Amino acid sequence: MSDAPVDGAVEQTTAVIIGTGLSGLAVASELRRRGVSCIVVDGLDLLGAGHPANRSSLQRCDAADAATLRERNEILRHLRNYATNHKLDIRSNLRALQLDHLDAGDAGSPAQHWAVRTPGGVLLADHLVLTRCAHSQLRRMLSELGVAAGQNLMAAMHALGMYLVGVGELITPTPKEVLRQAKVVGNAISAKVHPGGFPAALSGGFALAAHA
Repeated sequence: MSDAPVDGAVEQTTAVIIGTGLSGLAVASELRRRGVSCIVVDGLDLLGAGHPANRSSLQRCDAADAATLRERNEILRHLRNYATNHKLDIRSNLRALQLDHLDAGDAGSPAQHWAVRTPGGVLLADHLVLTRCAHSQLRRMLSELGVAAGQNLMAAMHALGMYLVGVGELITPTPKEVLRQAKVVGNAISAKVHPGGFPAALSGGFALAAHA
């Protein structure tokens, strides 16, 4: 999707999360509580930094009332504290330049499904979570992967190891809905990582359910 050269090391993790806002931190916290490794990067830069699609962040709260904004900011504060206290791998200054889906037989990484290319190197992961993505970008990415928009779109995405959290086309999801989506995606990824049943939530975990 981009011809930008990428230098640096190759890292492996279980999931790469695109977006360091509420949605990204909520998913990262859910995965951490289930013992699933992840790396969070700031966002997508597939079309160049100045392209309008990159400025249309779907983390916006332009239509939110004051109470919703207060709730969002309070949850975000808790999530940031959780990320700091549990040393989550949050790379706020790193953006994805290219997303490549890997076939099972691709040389060099038979186990990973995704290669996320960044200015600092390549992140290999089994799962990709999008939280900051314009719908035009999403449709183009899925089209290039041969996934047609239709009734089973989400199932097709999940089969590729791709998930959406906090992405709304017509309205911005509420903070409670974002947390619900993060929990669902955290459970789905954890179930694939731990098919026999994921470990109990680690001690000291941020209780997302209390805010849902």
